[in-house]
Amino acid sequence: MELKLLNDQGQSSATVTAPDTVFGREYNEALIHQIVVAYQANARSGNRAQKDREQVKHTTKKPWRQKGTGRARAGMSSSPLWRGGGRTFPNSPDENFSQKVNKKMHRAGIRSILSQLAREDRISIVDGFTLAEPKTKLAADKLKAMGLESVLIITDSVDENLYLATRNLPNVAVVETRYADPLSLIHYKNVLITKNAIAQFEELLG
Repeated sequence: MELKLLNDQGQSSATVTAPDTVFGREYNEALIHQIVVAYQANARSGNRAQKDREQVKHTTKKPWRQKGTGRARAGMSSSPLWRGGGRTFPNSPDENFSQKVNKKMHRAGIRSILSQLAREDRISIVDGFTLAEPKTKLAADKLKAMGLESVLIITDSVDENLYLATRNLPNVAVVETRYADPLSLIHYKNVLITKNAIAQFEELLG
C-alpha cells in the first residue's frame, strides 16, 4: 500500500510503502462496529442509580380507604404504579457495561479501519511532527498550512511541546501508536502518522 508523504506545506512530495498486513486488509463493517461499541461501553462509568419503593421519600399512610370510594385500592403512594413512586427493577450504580473483545479481534478491527482510511485517502505520512515551543498558535498554523483541520496525529512518542500545543485545539488529538483507539480513528476526518509510527503499527498489528 502506497501512502502519500506530506511536507510542512501539506504538499505530497513522495510516497511511502506501508505494509499490506496492516494497511491492505479488507473492510469488515461488522467487526468494526463491534469493537467501536465495545470501546464506548467500556468507557461508561456506570454511576446511574434509581430508587426502589423502599428508598423513595413517601408517607406510608394509605391514600384512601379500601372500599367505598369507587377508585382502585391503593396501599401507599410509593407504589411503582404511581407517578413519583419507586422503580420495580431500579438501575444500580455498580452496573457493569463492559464488553469483552479479545486481542485478535481488536487488532483485526484496527487493521480494517486503517486499511479503509488508506483506501479513502484519509491517511497521510510525515517524517516527524514536532514544535519548537508549546504554543497552540504554532500547532494551529502548522496544521492549517498542511490543510488539516480535523486530524488525529499518531506518533511513536508524544513530544511534550506537541501535547501542550494541541490539547486546546477542538478537532485535533495526539496519541502514541499503542494508544490509537477505533473510535478516534473513525471520528477524525484525517489521520497523520509519522514514519516511525508506521514501523510500530507493523510490529503491533502485523
